[in-house]
Amino acid sequence: MATTKAKLSKDSRPLSGRRLVITRARSQAGAFAAALEELGAEVIEFPTIEIVPPQSYGPLDRAIREIRTYHWIIFTSANGVAHFFARWRQSARRAEDFNGIKVAAIGPETAKSLEAKGLRADLVPGEFRAEAILKELAPEEMRGKRVLLPRAAQARDVLPDTLRERGAEVDVIEAYRTVQAGSDAGVLEGLLRRREADMITFTSSSTVTNFAALLAERDMRELLSNVAVGCIGPITQKTAWMWFRRTIRFRD
Repeated sequence: MATTKAKLSKDSRPLSGRRLVITRARSQAGAFAAALEELGAEVIEFPTIEIVPPQSYGPLDRAIREIRTYHWIIFTSANGVAHFFARWRQSARRAEDFNGIKVAAIGPETAKSLEAKGLRADLVPGEFRAEAILKELAPEEMRGKRVLLPRAAQARDVLPDTLRERGAEVDVIEAYRTVQAGSDAGVLEGLLRRREADMITFTSSSTVTNFAALLAERDMRELLSNVAVGCIGPITQKTAWMWFRRTIRFRD
């Protein structure tokens, strides 16, 4: 008896019929949007942040000149990788200058960004937050070590503070800044009032904070009463919980 293999229709995909809002910076939303659309979702891009250069490249350029003095470089985001290597390309440094320096990446996306630059991470923790990196770095091994941390201007200090407590010398360098995108709060309010979103996705704490700022003068309980939230990890989820715990339901 002959059998045929039925093709999956669009309606059978996991997110078919769902409308998801992406709050990530527009310059970085493409791959995420494509992945969601592949699963059948209708994507609404509403960036709440914009990635911009640091106020001064001086500290980052100086750290690159002194790169051979570091024992560890810790990248906590793909943005940190991109901006670090944008300045690296303008320096007289070579790939060989990383020899003997250990590199940590906070998660697989950051590690992939490093691989695209020809650099393999020595440490990628299973959990995407600073505490997971600290678990992998034995306190006694960090004493006397010099650590470079190129990151956003505003970020949690648990990683550098704990490393310093363990005896490491840590240089926290501003590699980029996240600022509020020029999105129209009225457009967001209208979208939510018309129930045109099933879920709002957040990929960093700053996307949450700026989203909340856009709705600051509105009744968030009313606007978000029928919207679910998806967060990239526990830190972003904690930020979302702080802002929205009384108004929305969560999806990890």
